[in-house]
Amino acid sequence: MKRVILVRHAKSVSHGYDQDYDRTLTDRGEEDAHTISLELHKMDINPDLIIASPAVRTAQTARIYAETLGYPFKSILFEKKLYSGKTSENFLAMLKELEDEKETVIVFGHNPTIYYYMHFLIHNFNDDVPTCSTVGIDFEVDSWNKLKERGGQMVFRFIPDMFS
Repeated sequence: MKRVILVRHAKSVSHGYDQDYDRTLTDRGEEDAHTISLELHKMDINPDLIIASPAVRTAQTARIYAETLGYPFKSILFEKKLYSGKTSENFLAMLKELEDEKETVIVFGHNPTIYYYMHFLIHNFNDDVPTCSTVGIDFEVDSWNKLKERGGQMVFRFIPDMFS
């Protein structure tokens, strides 16, 4: 089995859209990221790889999850096209190239793209994707190159409102 966990970055400052790449998390965003990453820790989730957009707010979210899950921040793979809008087909192609010894991969991105990835990978996904949404998707395959569009099963979905 292969598992992809998709995460939309946590809540960020609402000003500075002219400097969008450099927007930082709010205190609430940091809190939400700690809360939801702790839920993953309680589920004994140990990522074999974390991939993230290099935008500041996404890198900050990924760092919080990495710290909570015992994953070294320096090992996070930053993928520029997760910020600039990698297509769903290109995203699937990226996953298909992963090494098969990796079982669990967490990917941090932005809306609307992260929603598109969820919709592309999960049959009948139509949920909202607020900030810090975290969705686990399992694929009943033994190799990443066998992933198929809408071939995943959503096994969990966490959003900050579940914990308030």
